[in-house]
Amino acid sequence: MKIGIVLYPTFGGSGVVATELGKALAVKGHEIHFITYSQPVRLGSFRENIYYHEVSVSDYPLFDFQPYETVLTSKIVDVVKYEGLELLHVHYAIPHASAAYMAKEILKTQGIHIPFITTLHGTDITLVGKDPSFEPVITFCLNKSDAVTTVSESLKNDTYEHFATEREIHVIPNFIHVPNEFPIQDMEMRRKYALDEERIICHISNFRKVKRVEDVVTVFAKLNEEVPSKLLFAGDGPERSTAERLARELKICHRVIFVGKVRDTSPVLQISDLFILPSETESFGLAALEAMALGVPVISSNTGGIPEVNKHGYSGYLSNVGDVEDMAKNAQLIVEDITVLQRFKQQAWNHAQGFRIEQVLPLYETLYKEVLSIV
Repeated sequence: MKIGIVLYPTFGGSGVVATELGKALAVKGHEIHFITYSQPVRLGSFRENIYYHEVSVSDYPLFDFQPYETVLTSKIVDVVKYEGLELLHVHYAIPHASAAYMAKEILKTQGIHIPFITTLHGTDITLVGKDPSFEPVITFCLNKSDAVTTVSESLKNDTYEHFATEREIHVIPNFIHVPNEFPIQDMEMRRKYALDEERIICHISNFRKVKRVEDVVTVFAKLNEEVPSKLLFAGDGPERSTAERLARELKICHRVIFVGKVRDTSPVLQISDLFILPSETESFGLAALEAMALGVPVISSNTGGIPEVNKHGYSGYLSNVGDVEDMAKNAQLIVEDITVLQRFKQQAWNHAQGFRIEQVLPLYETLYKEVLSIV
């Protein structure tokens, strides 16, 4: 199949999943065309069956805000026509689904029919979608999509709750590359950050308010009183200064390390013993799954799609949002005893096997074939 994938090219979960999906499809022989405004961060170097089409927006002084959706629509039309695409798969509703719909209608006038699938990833429904100024557009685009998918049952339910969509919504979970063998910690790298008898706790995010990074610091401070540890923060964003300030107030600066944005988070996870994800809401919890795939158990909130990823008492523990006491207690249960820690590490890795890309990819391929067979 010749498939166009429209995505945000950044570090966010939707862009990561869309890029990895395209790369996996290309390995299986499908021709993949990425359409976005800059090269996706996970795309890497030149690869067989993969093409990248940049959406370039000129700076017109007439506009206070540049018309990206219009330019994206034109680029989609161009790529479909001249690359002979059979299907569009757009990730994130705004503005990708609306641009795909406009492109479809334009191409229809030229005798070309191009179906499109919309995958919802979370904030396009739970945050942006709740804005009354976007709701009519999102509802319309969902109903005009040839198929709609979400990454969790929780997000599927949220979509039905907030939008008057008539479409059947297919749940296809996010996926991960899981090492074939249980990962071994890089002790040389680990010793640069902590003593052998200390535990390394980590958090990776974009430091938005919804991630509740203050809770990460508070949970760590309580845990560190019982089990000497170090905290690694990877990523950056608006709440970083809040986390830094709290660490100073709690007098644990010497135990909290901010490494900043990293393109590949696996080296951080490979030296970590525990991952903390206390988010206000998560449609799926891809960061938690990435941790589990490298044998790192997870302490998380029980909101949104996270319980579909983190199995309570097996791959980690779940707590109510904001319950830092319970999170700290559960963290101590995992890391205090090395035997228990090793068991949870193994169980986290075992649980991640159910989200291997090899298992999820055929679900998308089947849906593609179903949509094309209807055309």
